Amino acid sequence: MELFIPGPVNVNKELREELSKPMIGHRSKEFSELYNELIPKLKKLTQTRNKVFISTSSSTGLMEASIRNTVSKKCLNLVNGAFGRRWHNITKRNGKKCETISKEWGEPIRKGDVEEKVKEKDIDCVTLIHNESSAALENPVEEISEAIPDDTLFLVDTVSSMGGVDIPVDEWDIDICLFGTQKCLGLPPGLAFFTVSQKAIEKSKEVKDKGYYFSLDRFLSYDSKDQTITTPNIPLLYVLNQQLEDILNEEGLEKRWKRHKEMAQITRNWAKKHFDVFPNKGYESKTLTAVENTKNIQVTKLIQKLRERNYLISNGYGKLSEKTFRIGHLADKKPSQLRNLLKEINDILDLV
Repeated sequence: MELFIPGPVNVNKELREELSKPMIGHRSKEFSELYNELIPKLKKLTQTRNKVFISTSSSTGLMEASIRNTVSKKCLNLVNGAFGRRWHNITKRNGKKCETISKEWGEPIRKGDVEEKVKEKDIDCVTLIHNESSAALENPVEEISEAIPDDTLFLVDTVSSMGGVDIPVDEWDIDICLFGTQKCLGLPPGLAFFTVSQKAIEKSKEVKDKGYYFSLDRFLSYDSKDQTITTPNIPLLYVLNQQLEDILNEEGLEKRWKRHKEMAQITRNWAKKHFDVFPNKGYESKTLTAVENTKNIQVTKLIQKLRERNYLISNGYGKLSEKTFRIGHLADKKPSQLRNLLKEINDILDLV
């Protein structure tokens, strides 16, 4: 099945073969050598000098980790889609004081929306989804970062964009940046990563009740030994090491970002010809496109017909289920593969 959903994604055969490498102990010298290969590559991917930690969890786990380790007063959750709302729910469920600035799905969060609120003294953390995949919208992180005071931490989810989009963590003053394996990195699900600034590390020392599994104290302790806090997904670390090598040194980051932009433009052009693009103009995602269902076709039927042809796209997320459908163009997909999908959709549009 050719997956054109927002993730998980198809994994190349050569990478899948890496999963069969012999197992090693996670407290062994061999593991530390692997760890020391991975961390510099992850830093190069994220364009940071900050600490980078590896977690055997979903990225949602690291959304919770970031909240548990950094919020001592009040968190401001910026919400314009399902995943921004998820981060707010996580904040509340962890007993942290929080409030939101909310926009309609499809509308970006802008600097002007937040610059007065973030000056309030009791707000010590701000959360934002960079690429809100529920609406296929890219929020202007760099612009919003300019409004964040120096004594306030900026936490950013790049789950569906890191590895496909230029995200200079240090340049944008992101204190915690989190992402996972199963989207733009083109790998199976099972690992998540977060970059953590020294400012966030110092703040975490003041925060009580950080828990056990996601405590930054423990991440730091084991990082000093070139290890992860608990038993990691070792086979997936092998695959990650090879994929990072391919991304950084074979394809190259700039070429990878350019390829994602090209595929986004191809999909948007097609969508505007046959339907429309959902989010506000200028804020469309570069890794997936939400096609606005202006013709009121049966989205579930379109997905079913495509399945019969060995292709899978996604319906709209949540309340946008039949109002949009989403086409993922990320990871290792090529423009030629995307054009083949769009041709298949053209062939069956009259049937739905």
